[in-house]
Amino acid sequence: MKKNKLYLNIIIIFCVYFSSECTFAQLSFCQGNSGDSIFVEDFGTGLSDSSLPAGTTTYTYANGGDPNDGLYTVSSNTNYFDWFNIPDHTLSDSDGRMLVVNSSFSAGEFYRTTINGLCENTSYEFSSWIVNLTPLNGGCGAGVIPVNVRFEIWDNTDTNLLASGNTGNIVSTNSPNWQQYALVFQTIPSQTSVILKMINNGSGGCGNDLAIDDIIFKSCGDFISTTDPSSNTFVSFCSTEIPYATILTATPDNSVFSDHFYQWQESSDEINWIDIVGATNDNLTVSGVTTTTYYRAKVAEFATNLSNNDCITFSTIFEVSITQLPNPPTLECWQMATINNETCSWDISGTQPVQPDIECWQATTFNNITCDWDITGTQPIEPTDLECWESTLFNETDCIWEIVGEQPIDYVEEFVRFCQNEEVILYADTNLINATHLWDSGEITEFITVNAPGIFTVVSTDGCSTTEKTIVVEQLDLPIILNVQSDGNEIVVTTTNVDDFVYSLNGINYQSHNVFYDISGGKYTIYVKHIECDEVVTIEFLHFFIPKYFTPNGDDFNDTFDLIGIDCFLSWKVHVFDRYGKLLYSAENREVSWDGMYLNQALPTSDYWYVITIDGQEFRGHFTLKR
Repeated sequence: MKKNKLYLNIIIIFCVYFSSECTFAQLSFCQGNSGDSIFVEDFGTGLSDSSLPAGTTTYTYANGGDPNDGLYTVSSNTNYFDWFNIPDHTLSDSDGRMLVVNSSFSAGEFYRTTINGLCENTSYEFSSWIVNLTPLNGGCGAGVIPVNVRFEIWDNTDTNLLASGNTGNIVSTNSPNWQQYALVFQTIPSQTSVILKMINNGSGGCGNDLAIDDIIFKSCGDFISTTDPSSNTFVSFCSTEIPYATILTATPDNSVFSDHFYQWQESSDEINWIDIVGATNDNLTVSGVTTTTYYRAKVAEFATNLSNNDCITFSTIFEVSITQLPNPPTLECWQMATINNETCSWDISGTQPVQPDIECWQATTFNNITCDWDITGTQPIEPTDLECWESTLFNETDCIWEIVGEQPIDYVEEFVRFCQNEEVILYADTNLINATHLWDSGEITEFITVNAPGIFTVVSTDGCSTTEKTIVVEQLDLPIILNVQSDGNEIVVTTTNVDDFVYSLNGINYQSHNVFYDISGGKYTIYVKHIECDEVVTIEFLHFFIPKYFTPNGDDFNDTFDLIGIDCFLSWKVHVFDRYGKLLYSAENREVSWDGMYLNQALPTSDYWYVITIDGQEFRGHFTLKR
């Protein structure tokens, strides 16, 4: 490939949105290594919108409003119109911002900037990420206009076009899809700065709405591998095998450069690199290496560019890993140690004599003189003088004699629930025959009646065995209705307290869910009660909602835009407009039912806007007419 040829490379993206990053394959893209970024524009961070510096764009700043046709904003979100609402592209960027553009009806520059500090006779890669914000199934329908952007690289006089290319149509999809596009170009002698332009290449109107992020310039060079005579890129040794010596070779793939100038570098941490004095050939003789060291070659196409980090690329890194052998270990009397050069450690061999099985009161001590186990200890004495219900048991874990057995008392706990305004009977309920009972209230009957929550205890005994029973009595609360709301054609009931409540619209049929679905507008009585109780709490509710869409297709289902239940209010006014503010339908204090016609003409599928005033309260929004 000739170095003075300008060429465009478009990156093919395979991307799943919100998966941290897109992966891509490239077609003749840079053909080698890209250097570090020498220019990055990620538009910063922050929740507030901002404008671009003067001269950066020919578009007008939206200044806090919606970015209509020909307007832009720099924002951390794209929550406008029916666009996808997405975060910026920059990874690990909290509240990161991007350039959000609503394309004008005529061509204009989205973005312009000057890149300074370039090296002459050097290949560079410019790239940017773009996303189409208009949904495929949005308000534009089948006529949605695709995004199409042109990239241009001009000289610093803005008179000579150096490189250009179009993204082609970036069509709308059902999910947002950041895509990366790029140009590769080469500076000419004495050229150290260029002007980047990103231009609207499509028409304005419904669609051609986009966001731009992560504009990057990098140097572009060959892929250069660093290997030893055995084609290794990594070697590892133990400190018993040093010093290490070899000859390293830097091999370019010649995809970009015709000539190569080298400066070898070494590092002890792979972060801080030091130039090796006199090491300026494609080969490097390495000797006397005793600690872990990394090697790489700094490469430029022209010797004068080696000292400028904006003009160079790097070879792959060759690592010499040296592991220090630890000090000899301290050994037991039965052990011996040998050096293992493969793991650079000491191998310890030998087995301690097996510890003998002993009783819990015995102890073993290893005798390093005889290299064997000594056993000591005496079993504890078994206790005597026990009560008749007691016995002894030797505890092997704690190695003591335990006295077990106690005078039998049976402890029982029970839970009882009852509804408000009711009574509940509590029973001693013991298996003892001819038992006597004593409640903590002083009653001596087998059962008692209570009408309040609390904790009650009864002790029953037959003179030998005893049962102590605790009964926890809980009262079931009546539901307390916090509010009732309409959510579209749904009625949602919210209670202040939470329990096993059931809900009804007629007082007969109850459901466990607090949401009633697909309910026509009108006045309703809401019934709520505990599932175990009969007492009911009621509230009157006026259900009214504005449909989100209607389908005037003649199938007798949802053919008109109706506001059922509006006649339950004292007064109302309804006005319907198209997206340009043209009044299409109105009604005042009468039935509201619009069939999607205007002047006897069926209006097309689109979003339409409404202004509804009910008893002095105004509602604004939009709905969809679908055919």
